Amino acid sequence: MTLLDLHAAKGPLIMGIVNVTPDSFSDGGRFIGFEHALSHARQLITEGADVLDIGGELTRPGAHPVTLEEEISRVVPLIAVLSGLSDTPISIDTLKPEVAEEAVKAGASIWNDVSALSYTPHSLEAAARSGREVILMHMQGEPRTMQASPYYEDVVAEVESYLLERAEVAIRAGVARGHIWLDPGIGFGKTLDHNLALIRATDRLASHGFPLLMAASRKRFIAALEEREGAEPADPELRVGGTLAVHLHSIAKGAKMVRVHDVLAMKQALRLWTALEPS
Repeated sequence: MTLLDLHAAKGPLIMGIVNVTPDSFSDGGRFIGFEHALSHARQLITEGADVLDIGGELTRPGAHPVTLEEEISRVVPLIAVLSGLSDTPISIDTLKPEVAEEAVKAGASIWNDVSALSYTPHSLEAAARSGREVILMHMQGEPRTMQASPYYEDVVAEVESYLLERAEVAIRAGVARGHIWLDPGIGFGKTLDHNLALIRATDRLASHGFPLLMAASRKRFIAALEEREGAEPADPELRVGGTLAVHLHSIAKGAKMVRVHDVLAMKQALRLWTALEPS
């Protein structure tokens, strides 16, 4: 069953985030140990996650890369155990095709790539060979420097053009069209105004025949908007309200999946939003 099949059966999907990293911006590395990460993943499933997104390397602003061996050692054992415990689809969040290939062998069925399969010359081939679904994200620059000075003439048009181009490149490389998702990359080489413009344009970005993922969970722009309005900066765990607002707006405008840290809150908000929609 593809994610689109799952969406057809269940409606908007919730992707729960499992960061197996020592310094995640949102959870401070609380889930770095295998047992902690496994417990957290199982909790997200209990709370209603439709998909688990497992990552072993940070891609937030200023993040530094980890070795291939270290990343594999963080994520593959966890994926192997989870795939035997639950039929919840597992996504591997990685730039590296070698990590994606090992994750697929362990049970992952989706490759979530912030580089849109451009990180290495082998990424497209690996994605096609795997036969799995891929999420192509837009990022200006690379994680260590992407927030230094983001600039666009027209952020919506440029992100839209990039994502459609990468989708076509992936199709030419052998990735099935029905296996491609797009993600505008909120917070990845964008200012507050860039992020807001992309969120407002969700319906446009979702209108090209490729399902759209929105991933704004606990991101810095939520606090930046508060600062603009005179409030104190919020730590990541105090950005849940903003996260829910962005994701419900995006779902209303056509996003088919949202990526979140707070699955229980998102599930509750989505359930009520759905109940309030005209039948």
